[in-house]
Amino acid sequence: MGRAEFEAYYRAVYRDRWDSLYRALLDDHAPYSYTGGLVKPYVLDRASVLGAETLRLPESGTVLDACAAPGGKSLVIASSMTAETELLSNEYSGQRRRRLSQVLDEYLPGPLRARVRVSGFDAAREGGRKTEQGRFAAILLDAPCSSERHVLIQAASSKTGALDTWSPARPRFLGKRQWALLSSAFLLLKDGASLVYATCALSPEENDGPVSRLLEKYGDAVILDEPDFEEGEKTLYGRIMLPDAGGMGPLYVARFRKRPR
Repeated sequence: MGRAEFEAYYRAVYRDRWDSLYRALLDDHAPYSYTGGLVKPYVLDRASVLGAETLRLPESGTVLDACAAPGGKSLVIASSMTAETELLSNEYSGQRRRRLSQVLDEYLPGPLRARVRVSGFDAAREGGRKTEQGRFAAILLDAPCSSERHVLIQAASSKTGALDTWSPARPRFLGKRQWALLSSAFLLLKDGASLVYATCALSPEENDGPVSRLLEKYGDAVILDEPDFEEGEKTLYGRIMLPDAGGMGPLYVARFRKRPR
């Protein structure tokens, strides 16, 4: 396990492109300062802004940011909401949830902050609660993933990290967790509403893989709603932005609507 398996796995996925992509993953990204409606600019990857802006927000109702920490995408969503919309920023990890609350407090103006609540439920299980199904007027699911760029940067700095124990079982395991989150999110979604699934993963097992399972399980109830930004490149079900072709990302984005019954 470790570096050799990591290299073999991703070279098999990206083939001749892997060397240039590998170098780009280690490069520093140009910082992007998001300012829309905030007290002060918040620095995040521009791909993350595009991913959050892809969500089709309702005129009214409650929007869910299902895995919200550290909070950048919640800031983007909150800044775009109408006066009749509120946001529930959810984070299962207590430590990360505290950081999320700090970011919201620091960057959102008071009246807007009052329409953003923070919760800590397990988003992979919440869809199983019948009382919660069909609750949300839009959902962003930026799912926990392999975060290969962070793994490589950590390894390059000579720190002990995930690369030392990496195996192909990691994206498979995370793909199962992402599927649980995505399936649950779809159950939580109102009829006709928008759902965006995003990861910062490079692995198709974590990107198109869970989306394929969603389409297979829910069939015609899922309307594939292709992201309408031009950055990145098309995959089978969404778009992926990679740092060797635009200097931002990685970020995979797929968008859906729930067919009204």
